Amino acid sequence: MARRPDRVRIVGIPQDLGQSLRGVDMGPSALRYAGLARRLSRIGLSVEDAGNVEVEFRDLLDGESGMACLDAVAATAERVARAASSAVSEGSVPLFLGGDHSIALGTIAGVTAEAPVGVLWIDAHGDFNVPETSPTGNIHGMPLAALMGLGAPELVDLCRKGPKLEPPDAIIVGARSVDEGERRLLSEHGVGIYTMREIDERGISAVAREALKRLEHRDRIHVSFDVDSLDPLIAPGVGTPVPGGLEYREAHLLMEIVADDGRLSSLDVVEINPILDERNRTAEVAVELVASMLGQRIL
Repeated sequence: MARRPDRVRIVGIPQDLGQSLRGVDMGPSALRYAGLARRLSRIGLSVEDAGNVEVEFRDLLDGESGMACLDAVAATAERVARAASSAVSEGSVPLFLGGDHSIALGTIAGVTAEAPVGVLWIDAHGDFNVPETSPTGNIHGMPLAALMGLGAPELVDLCRKGPKLEPPDAIIVGARSVDEGERRLLSEHGVGIYTMREIDERGISAVAREALKRLEHRDRIHVSFDVDSLDPLIAPGVGTPVPGGLEYREAHLLMEIVADDGRLSSLDVVEINPILDERNRTAEVAVELVASMLGQRIL
C-alpha cells in the first residue's frame, strides 16, 4: 500500500527574476486564491502555510532580467534551500509555489541537504541550458543543468559546492520545446527525457510508470511541476506556452500514478502567470492536479 503524505507545508516563492516576462511572481497568490490549502485539508492532510520567502524586488535591481539578476536569484535560492531543509527535517512535505522555474535551484538544493532524491521534472522545456547555449540568457531555462553541475558557478555551488543531482536522478516528462544547445547537453550527460511524441505513442501510463522505475534507486521523489507542461488550451496562464501539451486527463493520471508510487516527498508548482490567465483558470487546474498528486481519489 502506497504511503500517503499527512503533513504539508506550503512555501511561496514570488520570484520573477529568472525570466524577462513579468507576472509569475503572483503565482503563489493565484494558487492560494484558488483554494489550495482548503482543497488539501479536505482530503485529510494537515496543512501549514509558512508564507512567502523573501525575494528581492525586481524594479530595484540594476539589471532587467537574465544573468543580470544572477546574484538576486542565488540569494533567493539560499533562503529557499533553508526553508526546504527545515520542512524535510521536521517531517513535512514542502510544497513550493513559484514563481519561475529558477526556484528549483533552492528547493532541490534544500531537499537534498541530508540525502539524495529522484526528480520528476514535468515540463514543456528541458531547462538544461547554460549561459553559453541559452538563446535568451534567462535563468529559468538553466536550473536542471545547474543542479547537475553545469553552468554559472554562482548557481552550481549554491548552499554547498558541486552538483545536487546526478544524471540518473532526474527524468524530464512532457518535453516539446528543447533548444539546440541543451539538446546536445542532455544527450552528452544521459539525462532521461520523455517527449510528447513518446507520450502520444505509448500513453502517459506507460511513460509515468517507466520514469518512476528509472528512479527506483532513490527512496524519495521530488516533483518539479512546470504548469506549461499542460496544453495551453487548459492552462493559458503561463509565460512560455507551447501547443500540444498534456491534456487534463493525461496530467491527472500522471499525478495519480506519482501518488500511488508512495515516494513523493516534496514538490514545486511553477510558472503560473495570472496576468496572462483567464479568471484564474490555470491556478485552479494546478490545484486539482496537486491534490491528486497528494492523494485525492475518486473513490
